[in-house]
Amino acid sequence: MYEDFEIERQAFQNRGRVFCIASAGSMALALCDRHDVVACDINPVQLAYAERRARGGPAEVGDAERAMWFARACMPLIGWRGSLVRAFLSFSDVTEQLAFWREHLDTRRFRAGFDALMSPAILRAVYAPPFLACLPPHFGAVLRERLERNFARHANVMNPFARGLFLGEHREMTPPEACSVQFAAGDAAEYLESREAGSFDAFTLSNILDGAAGYRDRLFRAVRHAATGDAVVVLRSFGEPPPELTRNYAAEDRAMLWGVVDVRSVTSLV
Repeated sequence: MYEDFEIERQAFQNRGRVFCIASAGSMALALCDRHDVVACDINPVQLAYAERRARGGPAEVGDAERAMWFARACMPLIGWRGSLVRAFLSFSDVTEQLAFWREHLDTRRFRAGFDALMSPAILRAVYAPPFLACLPPHFGAVLRERLERNFARHANVMNPFARGLFLGEHREMTPPEACSVQFAAGDAAEYLESREAGSFDAFTLSNILDGAAGYRDRLFRAVRHAATGDAVVVLRSFGEPPPELTRNYAAEDRAMLWGVVDVRSVTSLV
């Protein structure tokens, strides 16, 4: 999961019960030492995988990560030698690493290859059309801007998502000794509608609204129903931030990829 759980750990301080999208299980594992977590997913295969990880099982490679392995295999073709990438990932000074990025890695060959890889024609081989509809035009160029934004803000040596993205070396997450996670199969809105009012103090919903036209209103109603009065919600999106979003935490998410990381009170959901 390319979601920086430190966003949630900060936003959910002093809150008890958390609802999250299970996905690969990383978010649930990151929060379960501080909160009672319900991890929900509509995909039974995905949910079973997250549950295995919560029991101490290893991380497994999915379709999206296989596509990224293909992209990494092409790095030498654009002049990205392994030693060059590892040197970049060792920087602890953001000014130096940004200069290194611009001089050695953000080359014309990289930009052309990356933009081709992020083109609709290629992405359609991995992702469904409704999801692609949420992506901004010229997504490759937009994503490159997000990478540079991150390199100007977060030191690579302290950023596990940078190593995961460029080398596929992900930090293994093991469940803490005190880990409280309940796994629930089904649609997120349907599950929340079935809960008692005020069941949850916080919600982290990943980017489930990307490519889910017409689902937003129902989901927000369900969240408001299941939330306590001062509950907090975190939503992510690969899309660009809308004009009405006054505070966007995307630059603070070390995973680099997001256009929107929206942290707000549930009462402000409309």
